[in-house]
Amino acid sequence: MTEDVQKHSVHTLVFRSLKRTHDMFVSDHAKSIALDDESHKVKMDVKLKAEYGAVLHMPVLKEGKDRVSHLPGSMQGHQSYTQPGVALTADTKMHRNPSEGGVHSMALALPPSQARQDVSRTAASVSDIHRHAGGAERSHPHSTASLMEGGGTRNSALMRKASTMPKPQWHPPWKLFRVISGHLGWVRSIAVEPGNQWFVTGSADRTIKIWDLASGKLKLSLTGHISTVRGVAVSSRSPYLFSCGEDKQVKCWDLEYNKVIRHYHGHLSAVYDLDLHPTIDVLVTCSRDATARVWDIRTKANVHTLTGHTNTVATVRCQSAEPQVITGSHDSTIRLWDLIAGKTRATLTNHKKSVRTLVLHPRQYTFASGSADNIKQWMFPDGNFIQNLSGHNAIINTLAVNSDGVLVSGADNGTIHMWDWRTGYNFQRIHAAVQPGSLDSESGIFACLFDHSESRLITAEADKTIKVYKEDDTATEESHPINWKPEILKRKRY
Repeated sequence: MTEDVQKHSVHTLVFRSLKRTHDMFVSDHAKSIALDDESHKVKMDVKLKAEYGAVLHMPVLKEGKDRVSHLPGSMQGHQSYTQPGVALTADTKMHRNPSEGGVHSMALALPPSQARQDVSRTAASVSDIHRHAGGAERSHPHSTASLMEGGGTRNSALMRKASTMPKPQWHPPWKLFRVISGHLGWVRSIAVEPGNQWFVTGSADRTIKIWDLASGKLKLSLTGHISTVRGVAVSSRSPYLFSCGEDKQVKCWDLEYNKVIRHYHGHLSAVYDLDLHPTIDVLVTCSRDATARVWDIRTKANVHTLTGHTNTVATVRCQSAEPQVITGSHDSTIRLWDLIAGKTRATLTNHKKSVRTLVLHPRQYTFASGSADNIKQWMFPDGNFIQNLSGHNAIINTLAVNSDGVLVSGADNGTIHMWDWRTGYNFQRIHAAVQPGSLDSESGIFACLFDHSESRLITAEADKTIKVYKEDDTATEESHPINWKPEILKRKRY
């Protein structure tokens, strides 16, 4: 007679088998395996040759002492030459981390590559710096400089990763200069005319208003849209104003007669943004129907329908260089378009949240994108990532940048952050009070723009006002110093 064998689940049997195997080979679970001196020495020798072979012939600095250690006979003639590279102790041949000061001075002494000079790329983590930096704080400046010039390719591998944020350029703070009232709804869009005499705003009250830039007085109101006006643009090539709105309409206004002379029909849902091509008579609009459309201004023909986004296309920008059209979407991607073929050149998927705004740098071949997760900077033509600008923890609705490298981000919660474009340093934060009678919850920035003189910043806000900011002429670098330390860059590389 056979006894009944107790049945177990496969999971239990597998676990028991694993435990038996573990118990067989490991006597004590809590005790780590003892370090074998011989194998550790072999390992360190291999690591030294593999990682530091290029600099092993150089003199070694004793940690914390300002003298050169004893070296083989062939090296004795070079004892006055100090190397701010890898510091190894002679007795253990093990690498010890330098102090923070040494890391910083090491990184600051590095000759930046051409790419870093152009756009100040982000760089390695602290651990990379520690791994590749040594006794920089103990070496003399002149020997450091001579090493950087004469080191050549031998230590280029060590120098490539180490970097700190370069010192930001000083920018004077901006202050509120004027508040303009007149709209009866949220102010959603702004454009400044090429002559810098007036600017135009589009609002949720369905009107387009033209304001004198110098005095802030209302010059003209245009009615015709039957829903919120989401985008406005003034042509530099003709006396035309273009507008788009949530009524699916795209209109061309003749400013000599203040009348609509053309409609561009085709979008199937609300039109969220538009932009004019700087050198040819082409208008590009983007919509909640997940497309961007390219229009011939004169014939009203829909030249291309740019499809590929899977959600609302919130923003579009044009430039004369390739790629000529850039779009940002609620599907969290940015697409760079080939205008001639009407197809995508590249898709940038780094953002995790909706991309609501794009801005092109007026002088550099770069652009920035704004989203609730981050502001990111990119390099044309392929959309290579440059750096993150982190810290504006809100839904970024709008970005603007001027030739001095001041980047402005406006958010849904009414905050404005000012950044140094090159370094990503946040040098000012503004939260202007809402218009009297408005709720605090009506604090929100929908659009911002520098005028053509770049001396004034105009913002369109949820409290139905337009606010104008200008630089504080009385500010100096002494009165408003940069609160900056040469910290090692820790920005994400995606």
